[in-house]
This record gives sequence, C-alpha cells and structure tokens, in this order.
Amino acid sequence: MIPKSRLPLFALPFLAACAAQPGVKSAATSGPVTVGIAAINDFHGALEPPRTSVPVTDGKGGATLVPAGGSAYLASAIDSIRAQYPHTLTVAAGDLIGASQLSSSLFLDEPAIGALNRMGLDFNAVGNHEFDRGRDELKRKQDGGCQQYSSLKPCRLEPFKGATFGYLAANSVEADGRTLFPASAIRSFGSGKRRVKVGLIGLTLKETADLASREGLKGVHFTDEADTVNALVPKLKAQGAAAIVLLIHQGGYTKGGPDPSTCPQLTGAIRPILDRLDTGVDVVVSGHTHWAYVCDYGQVNPAKPFLLTSAGVFGQLVTDITLDIDPATQRVVGKRARNIIVQSEAYSNARGAVDLKDQFPRFTPRADVAEYIAKYVAASKQEIQRPVGKLAGEAARPGGEASWAGGSLGNLIADAQLAASRKAGAQIAFMNPFGIRAPATLVPAADGSITFGQIYAVQPFTNGIVTMTLTGAELKAVLEEGLDDNQPRQLLSASSGFAFTYDLSRPAGSRIAAMTLDGRPIDPALTYRVSVNSFLANGGDSFATLAKQRDAAISPLTDVEALEAWLSGSTPRAVPSEERGNPVKP
Repeated sequence: MIPKSRLPLFALPFLAACAAQPGVKSAATSGPVTVGIAAINDFHGALEPPRTSVPVTDGKGGATLVPAGGSAYLASAIDSIRAQYPHTLTVAAGDLIGASQLSSSLFLDEPAIGALNRMGLDFNAVGNHEFDRGRDELKRKQDGGCQQYSSLKPCRLEPFKGATFGYLAANSVEADGRTLFPASAIRSFGSGKRRVKVGLIGLTLKETADLASREGLKGVHFTDEADTVNALVPKLKAQGAAAIVLLIHQGGYTKGGPDPSTCPQLTGAIRPILDRLDTGVDVVVSGHTHWAYVCDYGQVNPAKPFLLTSAGVFGQLVTDITLDIDPATQRVVGKRARNIIVQSEAYSNARGAVDLKDQFPRFTPRADVAEYIAKYVAASKQEIQRPVGKLAGEAARPGGEASWAGGSLGNLIADAQLAASRKAGAQIAFMNPFGIRAPATLVPAADGSITFGQIYAVQPFTNGIVTMTLTGAELKAVLEEGLDDNQPRQLLSASSGFAFTYDLSRPAGSRIAAMTLDGRPIDPALTYRVSVNSFLANGGDSFATLAKQRDAAISPLTDVEALEAWLSGSTPRAVPSEERGNPVKP
C-alpha cells in the first residue's frame, strides 16, 4: 500500500472509506511539522442520528447509502482523526445551531453547544442560522447565562455555561465598526525552531442579512467575503502565521449531487469568492449548501491552489485535513484532505431499510456525549411523539438541485397559513422553500397520523404569520424577486386557488408570465391580502417588496401551530397534488 504522505492530492479523498490508523504519531525532530484538522459544518443541532444517509457512488451508475450522523458518533469520529496527529485543531464553518432537531431546538440549542463543547471544538465561523434567534441570543451562546431573548425559556434543565469554543465573525460588523466576535485567531504548535503557527479566519456569507430576522440583527451588517479575508491575510502573516485556514459559511455544488470524495464541475456562490481570494490562504473549509466535497481548487483555477472542503450536513461527515509545514521556511509544503463518513445506526422508513455497510468504518458512540444528550432527548420525547393530526399521503419538498421549489409540502404549508389567516382577510399565502428544513418530508404512519416532532422538524423557526395588502403589480414583483439572479433563487409555494407561470429564459424582472386567483387573472391595479411567515415579511431571502407590510395583521398562530391546526381532525388532510407554479410550455 502506498504511504498516505506520498499519495497525490487527488487520490486522497478516495480513502474516505478507510478506517483511521490507531495511535498518535510521534513528533518528528526533523522534516515538516504536521497539523491535523478535523472540520465540520452545518451540524444544525443534530444530537441524535438524523435517520438520513450519505450516498456514495458505487461506480456502476448507482449509489450506496450509508446511515450516518449523531453527535455521540461524531465525537468518536473526531477522536479518531485526532489520534493520527501530534498537533490538532477542530473547526467548523457555521450553522452548528438553528433549524435543529426538536431535542435541541426546544432548549434553545443549549444542548447542541454542550455536545460540541464535549467534542473539543476549537473555533466556529458564524453562519446565518446562528442569527436565527437574534444577535443577543447568539452572544449568550458564546458567553453563557440564562437571560431570556426569545419566547422560549433558557436554562430549563441546567445552567448554561456557554461555548468553550470561539466564534469567529470577520465580516459581521456592528454599528461602531467592531466585529461581533473576533475576526481571526492564531494557534501555535511545536516549540523552539520547530514552532509553527496556523492562522484562522471565520466569516459568514454577505447575504446573511437576507437570511435572518432583521429585527434580531440590531444593526449588524455583513461585508464582502473576499475583501474581508484579503485584508486579514497580511495581518496574520505579520503575526507569524505559516498557514492560513479560512472557515467560511458559503459553499458550492457539484455535478450529479453531493459526493464526499470529489468535486466534479464545481458551481455555486463560493467560486467567485475563491477566485478573488489572496493565495496566502491554504485551506478553505466551507458550508451552507449542505453539499459534500473535497476539491483541489487549483484544478479549477490554477492561479488559486486552495484545498477546498465541505462535510455535508448534520454531522454525517467529518473532514480529515492534513497540513505539513516546513518550520525552517515557515511555508506549507503539503496539504490533503478526505471526508470520513460518520457511520452510526441502521434505520428504516417508508422507503425501506438502510443498513450498516461493512466497507465503511463503524464508530462507537462516545459515552459522555451520549449520556449528556440523553437527558435532553428524554425531556423532549413526550412533545415529539404527540399526535397532531392526519395526512392522506407523503408530502415532500424536492431535494438536491430541485430544492429551489417547495413541492407538495410547500403547498401544504401555504394552505395551512392561508387557513390560519382568513380572519385577517387573506386570499393568498406563500411559503419559501428554503424555510422548509430537513428531512423536508412528512411521512404519515399507517393510520395517517402525524406527530408534532415531524411538523416541527420541517418548520423549526416558530415564525409568526403576517397578512398584508399588495397590489397585483406588487404581487408579481414578489414572485419576480424569487426568480431573479440574486441568489438564492426560490419558487415560492402558493396556497390553493392561486397559480402562476414563469419563463426563466426571460430577463430578470419579467419572468412571471401569468398569475390567476380562482381562475381569474390578477389585476395589477387591484389589491389583494397576502400572508407569509414573519421571516419573509421582514424582507428575508431578498423579498424586499414584502418588507413594506402595508396594513399588516399578525395571526395568533405561529407557522408550526398553523400547520398543526390544518392537520388536526379525524379525517386525513389531502396532500396537494397540483403544481401551482409552472414553467411556460414551449
């Protein structure tokens, strides 16, 4: 077998299926200083195995599904990476909290922070979901304490001590010009002539203001990613950083779906950022898109030889990154990475069984983490299992490259919000697809029953429902904003009775071809009562027209309560089958 250190960069990702070598390497007295980095992203409070899988290409046009994730298993996987190296860092690229499992979200993600503390996380770049409950609550996550900044009561099971890891927020800038958290950090490894320093920069995507509640941001604004990094690189170099690792909550997509090993035909918002980055950056740990890849970006752009990684979502993967640093020249002389699947527990659902796979490592749940999360899981179990109603079939939002549309689940939620706001005069309701969270599917039991845990999993934000007045012209503008070239593109899900057609070949601003309500064309001059969740009503996801909130009325029900009310009753609720937003036929 070829030693790992002699393998070319492109070959290393394919070792993801190999078990980590046991034992810590002894510190060499000559040659490079090796630093191992365990990297994650988009954990989203996944305390328990999420009952989802990592698809691995089988080489025959299909994929092997590997059950993966869960914090106790992730802790063991991270430990296996640390065991390989004399010097280690554990880092994350944002969205560790927010849109979380109920066992974490019901407790304001305090248990997610507690689990990550136990895993030994060193640094995390702030992501957009870190702001879900506002700036002050995020500060509490770092500092600890039991101050209440939301409708949920903190410290319900135990005092909250805060994160033992450091948040980095280089482009999250407050009104006085200071960053919300430190912009960067430096860690030293080795001693004497063999001492080397690794600099870290953490930041979120500049569009975070469009993805979080504007009320909760309280004056925080977000600067350009590449400009921010490029200003910090020479400062870190001046402080002696021999290597620079960028933790950025922005990412890309690859052809054919997520692949933990490679990055064929990389696209997405990360690319123009990388193409502008200072080449003083050595490694880019990315996130946000929930895609998995390991990429020698020099093969995409030879002028930018970054090592680019992403570990997917929900702790299903952890990236093992190796940096070899020459202490004499204070330069990186080798870098490589592989994504390791955190294989955990077999599971089954309506689509069948997903069994453990012998060709991939199996991790034992780490006892201290498992014991810690068990008390939060137990405390939330009764609420999770509470029946809320019945559904006549499976409702789902499409995944992968089709996730910009809400599918039958988006339409179901829009119908629920319309019903909840009829007293405010609502005629139309819209749901944003990216507000529907994983697993983005409601699968009823054999008798059609749906539990609170299921509906909360797809709508974990407890947004309000806001009904406002829009003209027909403004209604068109809203739909156009979802289909313009300002990412992310979203095809809003509409309530029953409203339909529209679109043509993406047209210029931005003129892509909506037709709109009808109950079969009658929308009149640009007439007014209509429209309901959306409070995130959209505050201009979230770049829906600026909705932020006007003219003649606004707020429903007494939150979005998840509205869905519960819509599903309640002994007769199963029908799943919307019609397409309400359709492309223009050629």
